[in-house]
Amino acid sequence: MSSLKAQGTKAFIWDFFGKMATHGMGFIVSIFLARILEPSDFGLVAMSMVIIAIAGIFSDIGLGGALIQRRRVRPIHYSSVFYFNIFIGLFLTLVTYFSAPQISKFYGNEQILALTEVLSILFIINAFSSVQSVRLRKELNYTLLTKITLIASLISGIVGISLAFWGAGVWSLVAQALTQGIIYNILIWSAKHWRPSLEFSWKALTQLWGYGFRMFLSSLLNTVYTQIDTIIIGKLFDSATLGFFNRAKSLHGLAMQYSSSSLMAVLFPVLSKVQKDLPRFQNIVLKSLGIINFITFMLIGSLYLVSHELIMILYGEKWLQSVYYFKILILSGFAYPISALLVNVLSSRGNSKAFLRLEIYKKLIGSISLIVLYFFGIEMFLYALIVQAVINGYILNILYASREIFVPFSQFSKPLLVQAAIAATSIILTIFFSKDIILHDAIMILIKGTMFLLFYVGFSYLFKTSSFRYFLEQIVPLIRKKLTNRTKD
Repeated sequence: MSSLKAQGTKAFIWDFFGKMATHGMGFIVSIFLARILEPSDFGLVAMSMVIIAIAGIFSDIGLGGALIQRRRVRPIHYSSVFYFNIFIGLFLTLVTYFSAPQISKFYGNEQILALTEVLSILFIINAFSSVQSVRLRKELNYTLLTKITLIASLISGIVGISLAFWGAGVWSLVAQALTQGIIYNILIWSAKHWRPSLEFSWKALTQLWGYGFRMFLSSLLNTVYTQIDTIIIGKLFDSATLGFFNRAKSLHGLAMQYSSSSLMAVLFPVLSKVQKDLPRFQNIVLKSLGIINFITFMLIGSLYLVSHELIMILYGEKWLQSVYYFKILILSGFAYPISALLVNVLSSRGNSKAFLRLEIYKKLIGSISLIVLYFFGIEMFLYALIVQAVINGYILNILYASREIFVPFSQFSKPLLVQAAIAATSIILTIFFSKDIILHDAIMILIKGTMFLLFYVGFSYLFKTSSFRYFLEQIVPLIRKKLTNRTKD
């Protein structure tokens, strides 16, 4: 038990700080590119990449997740999935390439044709590294995985910025995406961590199919749903408007990833290992929820308050329209990390039927916001996302998770409501005390951020919230260990 905890903690630390470095690097690259390129360039690439993202779900039809979830995996399973992924990747590359004229016609933009043709190569590129990545995740070897991802992001970022400076325009974004995939493949194969044998078995694939196919359908529903807003905006509005929305959505997604993605990536294989030990499983889930809860509302509050100053400093005045989109998106952001944890409860327990059923219900409810987008525009769509987040990310997820592991609904919901109330109060107080202060954007970020954190942490301490307690239980030992090591040095 202690070994698994130590292994999981090490994996979480490596993945979290690796993601911080990788996303931080990508963030810096995006700042340079956003200042060099026009919003319309980002909109054009978004139109093509949404098709790539949706079609990419077909690359392994959920078999990667099935390999992680399955307790006993033989070499034939890995090899069979590898060759299957290569075949599917090649098939999707050809289908997307020859569908490029229809995609261009749909958007009414001829520039999309060439972009889609070139980006279709990503399918076959990514297929070559999928199983290697799955093995590293299953073994909790995030040390190697993080190093590979970091190097690939650095090199591709340099390529993208260089081409943008040389006037490559939208193609600098395409080159960045392709370079990252190629470098990632080169590095993960050079690591010599695993090689496929010359074996293939339909029986091995079938053994993974029951769990994998339902997870594939869930992923397909989720990806289509998360990308369809881009399709609708790209169809109804110009590429610049899509660029503004996409920049706000990307910044919002980056913030949400920092709050939970590392814990989620590590938590799935860890929970899969203890799926039969229900008391231990319950304890891990509740503590993880508390930590995510505290970090998420802290980030949401901070980013909401400094959104205008942040975008002005990072991207410049030409991206001003993104500020309004970003502020509303942030308010709905609490649902993502909470949802990521609670659906992991179902997937790690192997209950893919409940997982798929939950995803279908959530997407049916979520389709209402897409109808709002089509008929009433982007602004009303963003407000609809807040309502949707409460229903889907809060009520439905908690209902399913509480039934799966026999934890009362209130034990999940109460900490969320308390922390949300503390965040909302802290935001209101910060706005009140800072409304008459007019200084440089960077100084305003510091003032608003400090005010909010003092209120947020102070109220959490005053009311002794469980989320704050779980957060301290994890962060204090790490700080003490770091200080002890420095003292020894």
